[in-house]
Amino acid sequence: MLKCITNLAEMQLHAAELKSSGKRIGLVPTMGALHEGHLSLMRHLRQHCDSLWVSIFVNPAQFGPSEDLARYPRTLERDLALCESVGVDGVLHPDPADVYPQDFGTWVVPNEAAGRYCGASRPGHFRGVLTIVLRLFMWTRCDCAIFGRKDAQQLWLIERMVRDLALPVEIHEGDLVREADGLALSSRNAYLSPEQRAHALVLHQALKLACELVEQGEGLEHALREAWQKLRTATGVELEYLHAVDWRTLDSLGEAGRMGLRMHPAVGDTTRLLFLVAARVGQTRLIDNVSVNCKGE
Repeated sequence: MLKCITNLAEMQLHAAELKSSGKRIGLVPTMGALHEGHLSLMRHLRQHCDSLWVSIFVNPAQFGPSEDLARYPRTLERDLALCESVGVDGVLHPDPADVYPQDFGTWVVPNEAAGRYCGASRPGHFRGVLTIVLRLFMWTRCDCAIFGRKDAQQLWLIERMVRDLALPVEIHEGDLVREADGLALSSRNAYLSPEQRAHALVLHQALKLACELVEQGEGLEHALREAWQKLRTATGVELEYLHAVDWRTLDSLGEAGRMGLRMHPAVGDTTRLLFLVAARVGQTRLIDNVSVNCKGE
């Protein structure tokens, strides 16, 4: 039977009991409003642990003043049923007042990579993300945790935090899950009208085009330009950024957007390239990415 814990001290006590009995704990951090992308992460990690936990917490520290904290979808009863359906052992669903008491003042400050891409338009976002992730690791005493590749910058920063702080947590990368038409699964897709959802398909179409051009041997600048052209002429889409990124360093190799197209020098050989995009469709901010392996990997 699924166990649901709301008290952080109780979670720590239960985690200690699991550890003392030799159990390997896995954690899937979420903000709820679960979809097939989340469930795929749970199914993957289920194979790598003895006790599988999901956190459901809409983290106020990663939302800016004008962002969608108040209207972010909250579907707890449905989420609990979905967790139970894929074999989750327990859910941590804490109260924001317990997570962030009035005198809370210690934060994880990420490196300069957090100020790029999504971080450029969402100052403080990744400080909030890394702080809650570190604390979830501590409360659950997890041995392994999984994060989806859809939030590529977040995944990179979490992997960097784990490495820099020598945290005893094994990080798994979950696949980016899409609808049949290519739209990346996101809890925020619920905000889209049918017309806006159709407009949003161009994000993946543009990324796929760039990926295909690189795989065909076309230059990176040409691939980026073609994807940019597709996005800037699309109906109902306001492009925030389009970048070609070296996954090793999270450095941009080229970017396109309001300021035009600019290429940047690469440092060393790029073995894994990502095309990252962020755009608004109506009032909804969406992100997506595709990965290209280079040098025969």
